[in-house]
Amino acid sequence: MLTAIRPIRAGTLFALAVIAVSAWTQATACPDDAPAPGATSCEIASIQAIAARLNDGDLVFIRIPVRPFLEVAAATGSWTNHVGIVIDTAGAEPRIAESKLPFSRVTTLSRFVARSQDGRMAVARVPTPLTPAQEQRLFAAAQRRLGVFYDTGFDLRSGRQFCSRYAREVLAEATGVQVGEIETFATLLARRPEANLGFWRLWFFGRIPWSRETVTPASLLRSPELRTVFDGVARNKPAR
Repeated sequence: MLTAIRPIRAGTLFALAVIAVSAWTQATACPDDAPAPGATSCEIASIQAIAARLNDGDLVFIRIPVRPFLEVAAATGSWTNHVGIVIDTAGAEPRIAESKLPFSRVTTLSRFVARSQDGRMAVARVPTPLTPAQEQRLFAAAQRRLGVFYDTGFDLRSGRQFCSRYAREVLAEATGVQVGEIETFATLLARRPEANLGFWRLWFFGRIPWSRETVTPASLLRSPELRTVFDGVARNKPAR
């Protein structure tokens, strides 16, 4: 009798395991968007595993699930709407420098990714590892830009900062590599005729600054000067 029962229990446990794995995969699958350039598929990994793969100078992309950031993603045809840059991997956890409301600051990788919708994130880096001198310049460039108020007008020429400008300038100052595409609002929004112009008119108090130059997180992620080292979902996110 016992011999007859054991195969049934083993089979049942196997079936339950398959169901559980399928449910986990569906719950944590990437949204319906194309992988970042250089990525072959959507990955699922723990924060700890992702942290172990990071280098100084890596750009980390996430998706903030609030407006106007969702409108930024829609206007650029991308899932991502926020980016930070890794400036220190020597400690217990990588540290990310970012421009955010109300001003630029440094935070940990886990706290940075905890703000992303469903743990969605990507990591991109320049092909050549940074030298010690470049790492020092990277850290200094990020530090000089801390405490700068966020630019809600996304103006590349203003005295304030926004996320993609911050990451782009810090990386360029450290390595000389320019990433992302500088474009006017006219060019940007012309590419996405379905963009919510009504929202942007409201955001800019009735008049969109069509000739203003900006740079977006999506353009950084798509930059041919970078290669993707992670594109997917970070799981077991800690509380904020």
